[in-house]
Amino acid sequence: MNVFAGTASVDVEKLAMHRGLDMTRFSNLLMKEKTVALPYEDPITFGVNAAKPLIDALSPEEKDRIEVVITCTESAFDFGKSMSTYFHSLLGLNRNCRLFELKNACYSGIAGLQTAINFILSGVSPGAKVLLIATDISRFMVEEGGEGLTEDWSFFEPSSGAGAVAALISEIPHVFQVDVGASGYYGYEVMDTCRPAPDKEAGDADLSLLSYLDCCEKAFLEYQKRVEGADLSATFGYLAMHTPFGGMVKGAHRNIMRKIAKARPAEIEADFDRRVQPSLNYCQRVGNIMGASTLMAIASAIDHGDFGTSQRIGCFSYGSGCCSEFFSGVAGQEGQSRLRAQNIKQHLDRRYELTMEEYDELLVTNNTVKFGTRNVVLDAEFIPQARTAHGKPTLFLKEIKEFHREYDWVS
Repeated sequence: MNVFAGTASVDVEKLAMHRGLDMTRFSNLLMKEKTVALPYEDPITFGVNAAKPLIDALSPEEKDRIEVVITCTESAFDFGKSMSTYFHSLLGLNRNCRLFELKNACYSGIAGLQTAINFILSGVSPGAKVLLIATDISRFMVEEGGEGLTEDWSFFEPSSGAGAVAALISEIPHVFQVDVGASGYYGYEVMDTCRPAPDKEAGDADLSLLSYLDCCEKAFLEYQKRVEGADLSATFGYLAMHTPFGGMVKGAHRNIMRKIAKARPAEIEADFDRRVQPSLNYCQRVGNIMGASTLMAIASAIDHGDFGTSQRIGCFSYGSGCCSEFFSGVAGQEGQSRLRAQNIKQHLDRRYELTMEEYDELLVTNNTVKFGTRNVVLDAEFIPQARTAHGKPTLFLKEIKEFHREYDWVS
C-alpha cells in the first residue's frame, strides 16, 4: 500500500485568512495543509506515482500475476476510456489483464477494494493479484471573465485536496488483512453533493453532514448484526473513516459513541484522541481526496498507531448520493514496517509550499487542462521547484494531443 499526494501544497490557515473566512469556524476543520494539483499533474500522474514503488518491488513473475487493474475515481477525464488503461501501460503490466474504472463519489475506493477482495476470494485464478488505484483531484479554476469566487467556495476550498492510494490485493495480505464477510453496508438516494459538470461541484453541506452521520450509525449497526459480539468500544483498536475534513469525522465519532456506546463526553474525547486521531494525520496534511480518502485514513492509522501487537481497525466509507460501508481488518507490526518503508511522511514534507500569489495564479492556469481539453503542451517552467520536490523520478503530464494524454518521467 502506498500514498502519493502530489508535489505542491498550501497552508490551509494561510489560505483561509487569504480568503477572509471566519477563523473561529476554521478550527473546526482540523486541517493543516492541502495538496494542490498543478496543471501538469492529473489523476494518472498521482496514481502511477503511488503505484510504481509497489510494482518495482515485485519480481517479474509476481508482476505478471497482476490480472486486474481497478481505478476508483470521480475525476476521470473521459466518459468512455478507462484510466486503468493508462495505468496498465505506464506501469508495464501483462496484457492478460482486466482493466476497468469505478465511480461512486467518495465510496469508490472501498467499492474497488471489496471488488478486488471478492475476485481473490473467488479462487478463479489462484495466485493472482489486483492492482487497486484510488485517485482523485479537485482542480479549482477561475472562469474566464470571472472573479475569485471567494464567497462561493467558502470552506470547501480549504478542505479539498488531491492524491492517490495504490494497493496490491492478493491471497497473502502483508499490510492489512480484511475480515472476510465482516461488513455492513447502507445506502439510499440523496442529493447532498454531486458533480453536475466535469469541473464543477455542487451540494448542500448541511444535508451531506446529516447523511454522513446517518450512514455511519446505520452501517455500523448492520455490521453489528452480521458480526457476532461486535462492540464499538471494545472490538476495534483503531477507527479509520472517510475524511472530508477532520472535524466531520470528529462529529461522526461523537455521534456514534454517544448513541451506540452510550459514552460520556470525556470518554468520547479520550477515545477520539486514542483510536481516531492516528487515522487523521495524513488527511490533515492532504485534504479530502474523495475516493481515496478512506484508504488513506487506513494507511495513516497503520503508520501512526501502536501495532506492537496486532490490532483490528474499524473502517467507515461514505460516498455522496449515497452509499456507505463499515468493515474491518487486522494490521500488525509487519504491516506497519512495510508501510513506513514507503516514507509517506517524508513525501508530504517534501512538497513545495505555494505562496498565496502562486496559488491564485494557478487558479487561472488550471484552465489549460480540464475535461474535454483536446490539444495542449504543458509549461514545465510553471512552479519548477515542485517538479523535483519528490526527490526521485516522478511522472508528469507532458501534453494532450488529440485528447490522448502523454507523460514524462522527471528526475
